[in-house]
Amino acid sequence: MRPLRVGIVGLGVISRYYVPALASVTGLRLTAVCDLDEAALEPFRDQVRCFSSHRELLADPGVDAVIVNVPNNAHVPICRDAVRAGRPVCVEKPLATRAGDGRELLAFAHGAGVPVFTAFHRRYNSEVRALVARLRQRGPVESVTVRYLERIEEHVGRDQWYLDPQRCGGGCVADNGPNAFDLVHLLLGPVRLAGIDVRRDAQGVDRQAVIELTADSGERARVELDWSYDGGERKDITTRTAGGTTDGADMLAGYPGFKSSLWHEYVGVVHDFSDVVRGHLPRWPDGLAELELVAAVYDTEQQGRQASATARS
Repeated sequence: MRPLRVGIVGLGVISRYYVPALASVTGLRLTAVCDLDEAALEPFRDQVRCFSSHRELLADPGVDAVIVNVPNNAHVPICRDAVRAGRPVCVEKPLATRAGDGRELLAFAHGAGVPVFTAFHRRYNSEVRALVARLRQRGPVESVTVRYLERIEEHVGRDQWYLDPQRCGGGCVADNGPNAFDLVHLLLGPVRLAGIDVRRDAQGVDRQAVIELTADSGERARVELDWSYDGGERKDITTRTAGGTTDGADMLAGYPGFKSSLWHEYVGVVHDFSDVVRGHLPRWPDGLAELELVAAVYDTEQQGRQASATARS
Protein backbone atom coordinates (compact mmCIF):
# COMPACT_ATOMS: atom_id res chain seq x y z
CA MET A 1 0.00 0.00 0.00
CA ARG A 2 1.39 3.40 -1.01
CA PRO A 3 2.28 5.65 1.94
CA LEU A 4 -0.20 8.42 2.75
CA ARG A 5 1.65 11.62 1.84
CA VAL A 6 0.98 14.32 4.40
CA GLY A 7 1.62 18.05 4.42
CA ILE A 8 1.78 20.26 7.51
CA VAL A 9 0.39 23.78 7.30
CA GLY A 10 1.88 25.80 10.17
CA LEU A 11 5.17 25.03 11.92
CA GLY A 12 4.38 26.37 15.38
CA VAL A 13 5.21 24.68 18.69
CA ILE A 14 2.96 21.65 18.16
CA SER A 15 4.54 20.75 14.81
CA ARG A 16 7.56 19.40 16.68
CA TYR A 17 5.32 16.53 17.86
CA TYR A 18 3.66 15.90 14.52
CA VAL A 19 6.89 15.49 12.57
CA PRO A 20 8.31 12.50 14.52
CA ALA A 21 4.83 11.04 14.94
CA LEU A 22 4.41 10.92 11.16
CA ALA A 23 7.80 9.20 10.86
CA SER A 24 6.88 6.58 13.46
CA VAL A 25 3.53 5.42 12.06
CA THR A 26 3.69 2.88 9.25
CA GLY A 27 2.11 4.06 6.03
CA LEU A 28 2.58 7.79 6.62
CA ARG A 29 5.16 10.12 5.09
CA LEU A 30 5.72 13.83 5.51
CA THR A 31 6.17 15.30 2.03
CA ALA A 32 5.51 19.04 2.40
CA VAL A 33 5.43 21.84 4.95
CA CYS A 34 4.14 25.39 4.87
CA ASP A 35 4.75 28.44 7.02
CA LEU A 36 4.79 32.19 6.55
CA ASP A 37 8.09 32.38 8.44
CA GLU A 38 11.04 31.51 6.21
CA ALA A 39 13.13 30.67 9.28
CA ALA A 40 10.62 27.99 10.31
CA LEU A 41 10.95 26.38 6.87
CA GLU A 42 14.75 26.33 6.89
CA PRO A 43 15.26 23.00 8.75
CA PHE A 44 13.05 21.25 6.17
CA ARG A 45 14.65 22.62 3.01
CA ASP A 46 16.64 19.49 2.14
CA GLN A 47 14.00 17.02 3.32
CA VAL A 48 10.54 17.92 1.95
CA ARG A 49 8.90 20.48 -0.32
CA CYS A 50 8.51 23.86 1.37
CA PHE A 51 5.80 26.46 0.76
CA SER A 52 4.90 29.88 2.12
CA SER A 53 1.33 29.60 0.76
CA HIS A 54 -1.04 26.90 1.98
CA ARG A 55 -2.88 27.05 -1.35
CA GLU A 56 0.33 26.15 -3.18
CA LEU A 57 0.85 23.22 -0.83
CA LEU A 58 -2.73 22.06 -1.44
CA ALA A 59 -2.15 22.22 -5.18
CA ASP A 60 0.86 19.90 -4.90
CA PRO A 61 -0.09 16.47 -6.34
CA GLY A 62 2.37 14.90 -3.91
CA VAL A 63 0.15 15.76 -0.90
CA ASP A 64 -2.73 13.41 -0.07
CA ALA A 65 -3.83 14.88 3.28
CA VAL A 66 -2.98 17.84 5.49
CA ILE A 67 -2.41 18.70 9.12
CA VAL A 68 -3.55 22.24 9.96
CA ASN A 69 -1.48 23.66 12.82
CA VAL A 70 -2.02 27.42 12.55
CA PRO A 71 -3.50 30.03 14.93
CA ASN A 72 -7.06 29.15 15.89
CA ASN A 73 -8.69 31.98 13.95
CA ALA A 74 -7.13 30.63 10.73
CA HIS A 75 -8.43 27.07 11.13
CA VAL A 76 -11.67 27.52 9.23
CA PRO A 77 -10.41 29.29 6.08
CA ILE A 78 -7.47 26.92 5.65
CA CYS A 79 -9.56 23.82 6.37
CA ARG A 80 -12.17 25.04 3.89
CA ASP A 81 -9.49 25.42 1.23
CA ALA A 82 -8.22 21.91 2.01
CA VAL A 83 -11.71 20.44 1.71
CA ARG A 84 -12.24 22.31 -1.56
CA ALA A 85 -9.00 20.75 -2.81
CA GLY A 86 -10.21 17.30 -1.74
CA ARG A 87 -7.56 16.87 0.96
CA PRO A 88 -8.60 15.19 4.24
CA VAL A 89 -7.80 17.39 7.22
CA CYS A 90 -6.41 16.85 10.70
CA VAL A 91 -6.85 20.18 12.50
CA GLU A 92 -5.56 21.19 15.90
CA LYS A 93 -8.25 21.91 18.47
CA PRO A 94 -10.44 23.90 18.50
CA LEU A 95 -12.16 23.25 15.20
CA ALA A 96 -12.99 26.97 14.97
CA THR A 97 -13.21 30.04 17.18
CA ARG A 98 -16.98 30.28 16.68
CA ALA A 99 -19.49 27.44 16.79
CA GLY A 100 -21.38 28.70 13.74
CA ASP A 101 -18.21 28.65 11.66
CA GLY A 102 -17.48 25.12 12.84
CA ARG A 103 -20.95 23.94 11.86
CA GLU A 104 -20.65 25.50 8.41
CA LEU A 105 -17.20 23.98 7.83
CA LEU A 106 -18.35 20.48 8.76
CA ALA A 107 -21.46 20.79 6.61
CA PHE A 108 -19.26 21.81 3.67
CA ALA A 109 -16.87 18.91 4.34
CA HIS A 110 -19.74 16.42 4.63
CA GLY A 111 -21.17 17.60 1.34
CA ALA A 112 -17.77 17.23 -0.31
CA GLY A 113 -17.18 13.81 1.24
CA VAL A 114 -13.88 14.96 2.79
CA PRO A 115 -13.15 14.07 6.43
CA VAL A 116 -12.23 16.76 8.96
CA PHE A 117 -10.62 15.24 12.07
CA THR A 118 -9.91 17.33 15.18
CA ALA A 119 -6.76 16.40 17.10
CA PHE A 120 -7.73 15.83 20.74
CA HIS A 121 -4.37 14.47 21.81
CA ARG A 122 -5.25 13.77 25.45
CA ARG A 123 -7.60 10.91 24.53
CA TYR A 124 -4.47 9.05 23.33
CA ASN A 125 -2.61 9.52 26.61
CA SER A 126 -1.47 6.16 27.98
CA GLU A 127 -2.88 6.85 31.47
CA VAL A 128 -6.24 7.91 30.02
CA ARG A 129 -6.42 4.79 27.88
CA ALA A 130 -5.62 2.61 30.88
CA LEU A 131 -8.38 4.33 32.88
CA VAL A 132 -10.90 3.81 30.07
CA ALA A 133 -9.99 0.11 29.95
CA ARG A 134 -10.45 -0.27 33.72
CA LEU A 135 -13.79 1.51 33.69
CA ARG A 136 -15.15 -0.88 31.08
CA GLN A 137 -14.90 -3.60 33.73
CA ARG A 138 -16.57 -1.61 36.53
CA GLY A 139 -19.92 -0.52 35.19
CA PRO A 140 -21.27 2.94 34.46
CA VAL A 141 -19.43 6.11 35.47
CA GLU A 142 -21.39 8.35 37.82
CA SER A 143 -19.17 11.42 37.91
CA VAL A 144 -16.02 12.79 36.28
CA THR A 145 -13.68 15.64 37.20
CA VAL A 146 -11.13 16.86 34.67
CA ARG A 147 -8.44 19.31 35.73
CA TYR A 148 -6.33 21.29 33.27
CA LEU A 149 -4.10 23.60 35.30
CA GLU A 150 -1.05 25.43 33.95
CA ARG A 151 0.56 28.83 33.53
CA ILE A 152 -0.12 29.51 29.87
CA GLU A 153 2.89 31.77 29.36
CA GLU A 154 5.16 28.77 29.99
CA HIS A 155 3.54 26.81 27.14
CA VAL A 156 3.16 29.15 24.17
CA GLY A 157 6.78 29.39 23.01
CA ARG A 158 6.94 31.50 19.87
CA ASP A 159 3.19 31.08 19.34
CA GLN A 160 2.26 34.28 21.16
CA TRP A 161 -1.11 34.30 19.41
CA TYR A 162 -2.39 32.06 22.22
CA LEU A 163 -2.41 35.19 24.39
CA ASP A 164 -4.53 37.17 21.89
CA PRO A 165 -8.23 36.39 22.53
CA GLN A 166 -9.16 37.38 18.97
CA ARG A 167 -6.78 34.82 17.48
CA CYS A 168 -7.15 32.16 20.17
CA GLY A 169 -10.94 32.47 20.44
CA GLY A 170 -10.81 33.43 24.12
CA GLY A 171 -8.71 32.33 27.08
CA CYS A 172 -8.55 29.11 29.07
CA VAL A 173 -12.09 28.03 28.09
CA ALA A 174 -11.35 28.34 24.37
CA ASP A 175 -7.88 26.80 24.61
CA ASN A 176 -7.94 24.04 27.25
CA GLY A 177 -11.71 23.59 27.34
CA PRO A 178 -11.97 21.49 24.14
CA ASN A 179 -9.43 18.90 25.32
CA ALA A 180 -11.13 18.66 28.73
CA PHE A 181 -14.61 18.43 27.19
CA ASP A 182 -13.43 15.70 24.83
CA LEU A 183 -12.32 13.63 27.82
CA VAL A 184 -15.73 14.10 29.42
CA HIS A 185 -17.39 12.95 26.19
CA LEU A 186 -15.02 9.98 26.03
CA LEU A 187 -16.15 8.85 29.51
CA LEU A 188 -19.78 9.98 29.69
CA GLY A 189 -20.98 10.62 26.17
CA PRO A 190 -23.07 13.71 25.34
CA VAL A 191 -23.42 16.30 28.11
CA ARG A 192 -24.93 19.76 28.49
CA LEU A 193 -23.90 22.82 30.46
CA ALA A 194 -25.20 22.95 34.04
CA GLY A 195 -23.23 25.80 35.62
CA ILE A 196 -20.16 28.00 35.25
CA ASP A 197 -17.80 30.16 37.28
CA VAL A 198 -15.45 32.11 34.99
CA ARG A 199 -12.74 34.44 36.33
CA ARG A 200 -11.17 37.08 34.08
CA ASP A 201 -8.01 39.14 34.49
CA ALA A 202 -7.68 42.92 34.24
CA GLN A 203 -7.47 42.65 30.45
CA GLY A 204 -10.75 40.72 30.31
CA VAL A 205 -9.20 37.34 29.45
CA ASP A 206 -10.69 34.25 31.09
CA ARG A 207 -7.85 32.80 33.18
CA GLN A 208 -9.79 30.41 35.43
CA ALA A 209 -13.06 28.54 35.03
CA VAL A 210 -15.07 25.84 36.75
CA ILE A 211 -17.66 24.27 34.46
CA GLU A 212 -20.38 21.89 35.59
CA LEU A 213 -21.87 19.48 33.04
CA THR A 214 -24.60 16.89 33.15
CA ALA A 215 -25.77 14.01 30.96
CA ASP A 216 -29.41 13.22 30.23
CA SER A 217 -29.24 10.12 32.43
CA GLY A 218 -27.90 12.10 35.39
CA GLU A 219 -24.14 11.58 35.28
CA ARG A 220 -22.18 14.67 36.26
CA ALA A 221 -18.88 16.20 35.22
CA ARG A 222 -16.78 19.03 36.54
CA VAL A 223 -14.08 20.71 34.46
CA GLU A 224 -11.51 22.91 36.21
CA LEU A 225 -9.37 25.15 34.01
CA ASP A 226 -6.56 27.48 35.09
CA TRP A 227 -4.18 29.52 32.97
CA SER A 228 -2.52 31.10 36.03
CA TYR A 229 -1.60 28.00 38.02
CA ASP A 230 1.57 28.41 40.08
CA GLY A 231 2.18 24.73 40.83
CA GLY A 232 3.80 23.75 37.56
CA GLU A 233 0.99 21.96 35.75
CA ARG A 234 -1.66 19.38 36.55
CA LYS A 235 -3.62 17.45 33.94
CA ASP A 236 -5.72 14.72 35.51
CA ILE A 237 -9.07 12.92 35.67
CA THR A 238 -10.97 11.59 38.68
CA THR A 239 -13.92 9.26 38.19
CA ARG A 240 -16.53 7.68 40.44
CA THR A 241 -18.57 4.70 39.31
CA ALA A 242 -22.13 3.93 40.32
CA GLY A 243 -20.82 1.40 42.84
CA GLY A 244 -18.87 4.12 44.65
CA THR A 245 -15.41 3.19 43.39
CA THR A 246 -13.09 6.09 42.60
CA ASP A 247 -10.32 5.93 40.03
CA GLY A 248 -8.31 8.36 37.99
CA ALA A 249 -5.59 9.16 35.51
CA ASP A 250 -2.68 11.54 35.92
CA MET A 251 -1.90 12.42 32.31
CA LEU A 252 1.61 13.54 33.23
CA ALA A 253 2.53 10.43 35.25
CA GLY A 254 5.61 8.78 33.82
CA TYR A 255 6.39 11.80 31.66
CA PRO A 256 8.47 14.10 33.86
CA GLY A 257 9.88 16.23 31.05
CA PHE A 258 8.05 19.41 30.05
CA LYS A 259 5.31 18.41 27.58
CA SER A 260 6.96 15.00 27.22
CA SER A 261 3.62 13.15 27.22
CA LEU A 262 2.79 14.80 23.91
CA TRP A 263 5.30 12.68 22.00
CA HIS A 264 3.24 9.50 22.35
CA GLU A 265 -0.11 11.27 22.28
CA TYR A 266 0.52 12.68 18.82
CA VAL A 267 1.51 9.25 17.57
CA GLY A 268 -2.06 8.28 18.50
CA VAL A 269 -3.45 11.33 16.72
CA VAL A 270 -1.73 10.65 13.40
CA HIS A 271 -2.45 6.90 13.62
CA ASP A 272 -6.19 7.52 13.90
CA PHE A 273 -6.07 10.24 11.24
CA SER A 274 -4.48 7.73 8.88
CA ASP A 275 -7.27 5.25 9.64
CA VAL A 276 -9.89 7.94 9.01
CA VAL A 277 -8.38 8.84 5.63
CA ARG A 278 -8.17 5.18 4.61
CA GLY A 279 -11.77 4.55 5.67
CA HIS A 280 -10.91 2.26 8.57
CA LEU A 281 -12.69 4.37 11.22
CA PRO A 282 -16.44 4.91 10.71
CA ARG A 283 -16.57 7.69 13.35
CA TRP A 284 -14.03 10.19 14.57
CA PRO A 285 -13.87 13.35 16.72
CA ASP A 286 -14.78 16.32 14.52
CA GLY A 287 -14.62 18.81 17.42
CA LEU A 288 -18.07 20.34 17.04
CA ALA A 289 -19.62 19.14 20.32
CA GLU A 290 -16.64 20.52 22.24
CA LEU A 291 -16.83 23.81 20.37
CA GLU A 292 -20.54 24.06 21.16
CA LEU A 293 -19.75 23.71 24.87
CA VAL A 294 -17.12 26.46 24.66
CA ALA A 295 -19.72 28.72 23.02
CA ALA A 296 -22.30 27.79 25.67
CA VAL A 297 -19.90 28.77 28.47
CA TYR A 298 -19.16 32.17 26.95
CA ASP A 299 -22.81 32.80 26.06
CA THR A 300 -23.97 31.91 29.58
CA GLU A 301 -21.30 34.12 31.10
CA GLN A 302 -22.31 37.03 28.87
CA GLN A 303 -25.98 36.60 29.77
CA GLY A 304 -25.03 36.60 33.45
CA ARG A 305 -23.06 39.83 33.11
CA GLN A 306 -25.93 41.49 31.26
CA ALA A 307 -28.43 40.36 33.91
CA SER A 308 -26.16 41.71 36.65
CA ALA A 309 -25.79 45.04 34.86
CA THR A 310 -29.54 45.30 34.42
CA ALA A 311 -30.15 44.52 38.09
CA ARG A 312 -27.65 47.22 39.18
CA SER A 313 -29.27 49.81 36.94
